[in-house]
Amino acid sequence: MNRFIPFMKSPPTVSVLRLQGIIAAQARGGALNDAGLAGIIQKAFTKGKPDAVAISINSPGGSPTQSSLIAARIRRLAEEKNVKTYAFVEDVAASGGYYIASAADEIWVDRHSVVGSIGVISAGFGFTDLIERYGIERRVYTAGKSKSMLDPFRPENPDDVKRLKALQEHIHAGFIDHVKTRRGDKLNTEIELFAGDIWVGDAGLETGLIDGVGHVVPKMKEVFGDKVKFRVYQQKKPLLGRLGAQVTDDALGAIEDRAAFARFGV
Repeated sequence: MNRFIPFMKSPPTVSVLRLQGIIAAQARGGALNDAGLAGIIQKAFTKGKPDAVAISINSPGGSPTQSSLIAARIRRLAEEKNVKTYAFVEDVAASGGYYIASAADEIWVDRHSVVGSIGVISAGFGFTDLIERYGIERRVYTAGKSKSMLDPFRPENPDDVKRLKALQEHIHAGFIDHVKTRRGDKLNTEIELFAGDIWVGDAGLETGLIDGVGHVVPKMKEVFGDKVKFRVYQQKKPLLGRLGAQVTDDALGAIEDRAAFARFGV
């Protein structure tokens, strides 16, 4: 009713943007990606003119590109609307999850939250001996010597590995630059922060990767007062049409999600 009473000031409002899951271009299993999140991120920063946006994040990472796109969208809107952003880590904000968290102005964690893993990983399998054992002949024809790079059905090529490492170093350098830009003088330069290590809870304080231990509601009440109002925004999973291939697709997504979180013991 306050909005209809002249000169009556409305209580502060905080948009809570919930981001949970692995980060991937495909939306399978509710994965986080820029296209799927664009609408709710826009609403979080614009609907009702919020006083702040609190990003509640729980992600073990995933696609470097999608992580960068999501983080860039958050920063762009935060600067356009002049809205301060806070990240609150639940179980984990690692790798791409931390990339997104560091788009916020402050990062707060639970005493058991896992943060870090600032690095790049690529994993696969080699099936050369397997197909030879069964008399299978691999036939690949390319125009361009690098088109079959890292083919799992051919012997590992040192030149391919060298190219992959160069790509990883390029992505890693971009990740490091993002964290340094966002965290600035808060970072402890005497600690090796970018080797893929992780930290739990307030252990991250020494590194400068986080600002402290704190949870969404009490921290926002501390900043804006007890009368602060919260508006929650998150991806919605469809209630209908979850039959056949969709169920299988979601099941596979859930397996991938669980495996990614398990790497960090959560």
